[in-house]
Amino acid sequence: MEKIQFFDTTLRDGEQTPGVSFSTKEKIAIALQLEKWGVDVIEAGFPASSNESFKAVQEIARVATKLSVTGLARLVKGDIDKAYEALKDAIHPQIHVFIATSPVHMEYKLKMTPDEVLASISEHISYAREKFEVVQFSPEDATRSEKGFLLQAVQAAVDAGASIINVPDTVGYSNPEEYGALFKYLINHVKSDREIIYSSHCHDDLGMATANALAAIKNGSRRVEGTINGLGERAGNTALEEVAVALKIRQDYYQLSSNITLEETKNTSDLISRFAGVAVPKNKAVVGGNAFAHESGIHQDGFLKNPNTYEIITPEMVGVSHSTLPLGKLSGRHAFNEKLKSLGFELEENDLKEAFIRFKALADKKNDISDTDIRALIAGQTSEQSDDYVFKSLDLTYHSNNQQTATIYLDGVAGNEITQSAKGRGSVEAIFSAIGQVFKQAVILKSYEIAAITSGIDSQAEVRVSVEDSETGEIVNAVGIDYDILKASALAYMNANAVIQKVRERQTNQ
Repeated sequence: MEKIQFFDTTLRDGEQTPGVSFSTKEKIAIALQLEKWGVDVIEAGFPASSNESFKAVQEIARVATKLSVTGLARLVKGDIDKAYEALKDAIHPQIHVFIATSPVHMEYKLKMTPDEVLASISEHISYAREKFEVVQFSPEDATRSEKGFLLQAVQAAVDAGASIINVPDTVGYSNPEEYGALFKYLINHVKSDREIIYSSHCHDDLGMATANALAAIKNGSRRVEGTINGLGERAGNTALEEVAVALKIRQDYYQLSSNITLEETKNTSDLISRFAGVAVPKNKAVVGGNAFAHESGIHQDGFLKNPNTYEIITPEMVGVSHSTLPLGKLSGRHAFNEKLKSLGFELEENDLKEAFIRFKALADKKNDISDTDIRALIAGQTSEQSDDYVFKSLDLTYHSNNQQTATIYLDGVAGNEITQSAKGRGSVEAIFSAIGQVFKQAVILKSYEIAAITSGIDSQAEVRVSVEDSETGEIVNAVGIDYDILKASALAYMNANAVIQKVRERQTNQ
């Protein structure tokens, strides 16, 4: 059965979600999980955009053992050179180059004529082909481009050496009928003496990203581009997990398969949700909290008689399980490490040591530790944290005038201890004020959310905050995870301040 290639751009397009900023450590963890999930290609970043992006692409290229790693580049020789340098250690390197082809983009953004765009395509794809065996070309805003000119642009790219043509619905403008027809048009009219793979890249502005991607597949696309959980700027991108499950459930219709290991879907979704600081909506298809919940009495009755009455996807298919770990406070490090490996985590010695300490502390407080608890524990450890401060403890004092005092105790990386107190009208306000005094940077709290990781009174708490840097307007999302809600709140706010601190340092050094 013919296969669809999955191209994941969570680390590039997904990171363009407002407030999302993955650290290099988080990007590597995501890349390894995506490799385990089974994606064929990962767009690790835009190497020319910053030194940090370059280093992240370079590190991912070095650790990936199965999937192809690609970097984004404009049709600029400097961009192409940066991508080559970042990807030269990859086992299967690719480059993804783009230029806009719609009238509005060419006139107002590029300030180029159609002939100049065609000349740039021919020149720079030929240049990229000298450095990369596989070159993917994207005519940005393809769905608002004039059809005849789009064909000229794609033909120029193929003639110059591109072997993959990506057709972006950059602003989510198209619909399934139009988008599918566009693929059929290009496939039928582009001339080549070698195989050309056509790829979809859809945005969800009108809520049709997944439907458009599947329409492209039905009309000859053999690569689908998107993100996990539909992350991306504005309304997001095609949610790859939805496409993967749709191809499986409706294999009778599509007659196609993929390399995706569906049982790793929930693990992948949860990991990226926590690192991004963006919660998965409860009613989200495939991975949402209510995806396998049945509340209606009629539905429940039918489901209990036969699950197929109302459930076309089984929880087990995407890795949703309610089983608990046979681990507790008497469990040893070896058993803990083996469980981590079974959940897809390969930790270095220092990280494993720290994780085991955190696990034992959790086991002292919680009787039943689930797989979800373990994933949260590891995700909390590997998320972005301050390089200057390590959270140690927290004290709260309640006053008769309805005010509270929070005192936080931190260990400095230089070996010094920091103690900071602040008052507030509530415990969270006092904690955040104390942390703000430590970091000495003005930020605005935009949102604060608390969720229980598992059911039960002894569940770990997951706190998500979104803050805005009052100086730059930068929005940052962060997560804190702990058995105690107030400590989780402090960790989330510290992590958010740490990201803003690093962003400011990078801008100062540039």
